[in-house]
Amino acid sequence: MISFPICKINLGLHIVGKRNDGYHDLETIFYPIALKDALEIIQADTFSFKATGIAVDGDPSKNLCVKAYDLLKQKFDLPPVYMHLHKAIPLGAGLGGGSSDGAATLLLLNQKFQLKLSPGELIDLALQLGSDCPFFIINKPCIATGRGEIMQPVDIPVLKGHKIIIVNPGIHVNTGWAFSQITPTPASHSLSEIIAQPISTWKDSLKNDFEDAVFGAHPAIKNIKDELYAQGALYASMSGSGASVYGIFDKKNVPELNFPEHYFVHKSDL
Repeated sequence: MISFPICKINLGLHIVGKRNDGYHDLETIFYPIALKDALEIIQADTFSFKATGIAVDGDPSKNLCVKAYDLLKQKFDLPPVYMHLHKAIPLGAGLGGGSSDGAATLLLLNQKFQLKLSPGELIDLALQLGSDCPFFIINKPCIATGRGEIMQPVDIPVLKGHKIIIVNPGIHVNTGWAFSQITPTPASHSLSEIIAQPISTWKDSLKNDFEDAVFGAHPAIKNIKDELYAQGALYASMSGSGASVYGIFDKKNVPELNFPEHYFVHKSDL
């Protein structure tokens, strides 16, 4: 069986509090984007995992696909499988690609072996893999609170008919460091109220709390946002803790951007 894990952007990202469990409470909108990895799982004599495409560094046993399989194997008598993950979503980019792969593994194994896990049970399991993972069980625009696992589906009709351009400069931003730079404060505006307004008004009200620290440490990331606005973006923002930056454009005004060759650039409809 094969699936195509998508990625996400954050529309606004506020860090509103520090929790007793060491995590942070946040408010954001997760919005799915049609930039996809590919994940194939087939039954095998022994367990194995292979990754192709964009290089995945580190111990394969720590990959979220493998962790998802191990998590389900603790609950069910799963047979060995061969998993092949082809990476097209940049890693460590604020797009949730790894989280999406882990969630897709849960969904695929649930379907393949008829485990009959409910969406709620899958969300609980996904949260054990990471704070972004539960969103990818739902894969619909959501206002997220708590660690990101409390989700309320939301419709954003003003985005219809627009194009998104995502730019990743290949800079790694350490998520732990990024959180350490934030002083949690309550959001000053309601996300649901902001997104009901025309996109052109979002620039002054829809904020990502990580931007100030990340832009200060990595001016090249700020330069991407500035360039997207210079080229006519209605709204531009960093996604997650970086380093990807996206711009939202009218379909009739999509520029040809001139970024360095090693930058990753993706365009798709919203």
